[in-house]
Amino acid sequence: MLPALLALFTVTACAAESVPAPVPAVPAAATAAPVAPTPSATADAPVAAAKAAAPVRKIKLRIADITPMGEKVEKVGVGFPIIVTFDRDVKDRHKADVEALLEVQADKPVEGAWRWVSDRKVIYRTKTYWKPHQKVLFTARLSELPGNTGAKDVTRRFAVGTSNVSVVDTRKHVMKVYRDGKLARKIPISAGSGGLVRNGVDVYLTTSGVHLTMGKKAVETMTSSWMGVTDPKDPLYYKLEIPWAVRISDSGEYVHQSAGDYHFLGRSNQSHGCVRATPAGAKWFYTISQRGDVVKITGTKRKLEWNNGWSYWQLNWTQWKKGSAL
Repeated sequence: MLPALLALFTVTACAAESVPAPVPAVPAAATAAPVAPTPSATADAPVAAAKAAAPVRKIKLRIADITPMGEKVEKVGVGFPIIVTFDRDVKDRHKADVEALLEVQADKPVEGAWRWVSDRKVIYRTKTYWKPHQKVLFTARLSELPGNTGAKDVTRRFAVGTSNVSVVDTRKHVMKVYRDGKLARKIPISAGSGGLVRNGVDVYLTTSGVHLTMGKKAVETMTSSWMGVTDPKDPLYYKLEIPWAVRISDSGEYVHQSAGDYHFLGRSNQSHGCVRATPAGAKWFYTISQRGDVVKITGTKRKLEWNNGWSYWQLNWTQWKKGSAL
C-alpha cells in the first residue's frame, strides 16, 4: 500500500494527517525442519541416524501480504487489483517462474495479467472490469517453486460486490454514481480550484483519470502540513476534521463532505484538490463505497499518474501486460 508505488508524488491539499491502515499480512508459517534425537547405544541408533540425515525442507520465498482482504472481511469493487507482496526480493531471472505459479479463477472469468511493480510486489489487473456479484479465487502454488519445498501454498477468495462506477465532471460540477449500470444518484460537487504550482504541477487541481477507492474513514483529519505549512498563523494553514472521507489516490485526494461553503457545490471548483460533496451525498457515497470501486474524473488539465495509489487503469491493456514476466 516499493519502489514504483512509493515514488514521491506531488500531493494535493486534501492530504490527510493519517495514512490508510496496512492490510494484515497473510499467514505463511514455515514448516519446521525435523529435529533428530541424539543417537544412543541402542537398537534405535540406526533409525535416529536416518532421521538426522533427512533433508531439511527449505523456504526461499513466502507471501508477506495480499490485498484486498478475503470474502469474509469485505466486498470489493469491479476495478479491484490483487496486490501480492513477497517477503524478499524476487530476482528478474526468477520472476517468470514465480508468476507462473500465481493463479486467478473467477466465477465469471475475464482476461487478466500480472505486472511487477517492484522486486517484491506484483499486481493483477483485468482487461475489463470484473463482473459484479461473484467470487474470485487466488492461489499461489509456492510449494512448486524449485528449492522452495518447505513453503505452503496460499489461497484467498475475494467477494466482488455491486458495480459502483462514479463519473465526476469537474466542469459541470456533478458526480453521477452508477450502480450495476443504472444511474443511482447525482451529487453536486466542487473540485480543485487550481492556482498553487509546485515543481511545475498545479497541486490544487484534481487529477483527471480512472481512480479506484482505496479506503474510507467516517472522520479524517486533513492538514496543510503536506506543503510545509504548520504555523497556525500562516494564511495557508488549516487543520480540519472532515466527515465521510473516501480515499481515491496516494496523493491525498478524497471524495468527502464539503467543510461548509455549500453554496459552491454544483456551481464552481473551490477545493484544494479533493471532490467535495453535499453532506447527504457524501454520507451516502461513503456508505456504499467498497475498496476497488471506480471513480472516473474528467475536465482538468492535471493527469492522474498510473502508479498514484491504485490508479492502474490509467495504463491501457498493452502497456499493462508489458510489466509481466511471462
